[in-house]
Amino acid sequence: MSEFHSKIKTIEWCKTNDGGYSLMVDQTKIPYSFEKVEIKTLNSMYDAIKTMIVRGAPAIGIAGAHGCALYALELLSKHSLSNPHDGDFWQNTPEQDIANDKKEEFIKKLLEGFEYLNSSRPTAVNLSWAIEKQKEIVQNSKNLSAGMLCKNLIKNAIKLENEDIEINKRIGDYGAEIIPKGAGILTHCNAGALATVGYGTALGVVRSAFAKDNTVQVFADETRPRGQGAKITTFELVQDGIPVTLITDGMCSYFMRNKMIDVVVVGADRIAANGDTANKIGTSTVAIAAKYYNIPFYIAAPKSTIDLSIQSGNDIVIELRDEEEVTMVNGKRICAEGVKIINPSFDVTDNTLIAGIITEDGIFKPSELSSKLKK
Repeated sequence: MSEFHSKIKTIEWCKTNDGGYSLMVDQTKIPYSFEKVEIKTLNSMYDAIKTMIVRGAPAIGIAGAHGCALYALELLSKHSLSNPHDGDFWQNTPEQDIANDKKEEFIKKLLEGFEYLNSSRPTAVNLSWAIEKQKEIVQNSKNLSAGMLCKNLIKNAIKLENEDIEINKRIGDYGAEIIPKGAGILTHCNAGALATVGYGTALGVVRSAFAKDNTVQVFADETRPRGQGAKITTFELVQDGIPVTLITDGMCSYFMRNKMIDVVVVGADRIAANGDTANKIGTSTVAIAAKYYNIPFYIAAPKSTIDLSIQSGNDIVIELRDEEEVTMVNGKRICAEGVKIINPSFDVTDNTLIAGIITEDGIFKPSELSSKLKK
């Protein structure tokens, strides 16, 4: 496995005597400042996901797992027969911490909170995947005290958090095998440490490739309208000392025609059973150009991003976001009043444009997903 280590950890659970909280990088502040925020309630986590304080499908998934645990702690505090925050939460485990006739109501409200959190962003499947993992914990902990159920949810959230980094490193190492020596690698949006817990999917491939060959370089699409490539991808790569050139979204064909791009690697928010892939708006345009210039186009994503329950990209719900993301830059309007705006956050890249999907289990053709991958 690659020895390269990113300097960034995007999200982590911080244990305290009263259970803990989620600590995450506020990605809306990058590159102007690097700040972390403490998230301690379900509503705060919903807002953090909705407003893109945390973003990137794998990171959103971990945020969802943390949010489930936070809500369990909230409900325990409201329903407890005694103050659950007296003493050390991790040492005190009473056999009965809420009244027996309140246990069913506790679990009902807990699962309702999970569904509310799941509605914060509809396209990234990792969110619903992580919440389903937490639902399994609830189901398996029903006969335990509410306090033990909370502990199990926290432990599972931490487990998923730690696994994410190892999964990403495996993705990176598989992906590094297809990167030519001295390659120019084009990426779109941000699928790096800040889109995951701390290594990255598409940028995980870059990091692993760079660890083997420090002559590779990255071309980063600006990624309008929110500029994740300009603001976040370039920030990460500069921090790690990996050469990066920023280009605007409309420039990719120029660099492909002039043979400066050897391979394209991007992340994903949801992959259908046939390999159709939803990723940040503009991704399919890059894939079409790459196909024309005979440049291989790869998706890098964990298996949790693959949704085998949907057959094609036609079934993927595309999130529409606020028009001001398009009309406003740094607080100033850049277009005429009255112009119509449609702002899809994602588009779907057809499986015929994708050379391979790089996962923690290896690289697969889109047609192989249903038969070779098990969730």
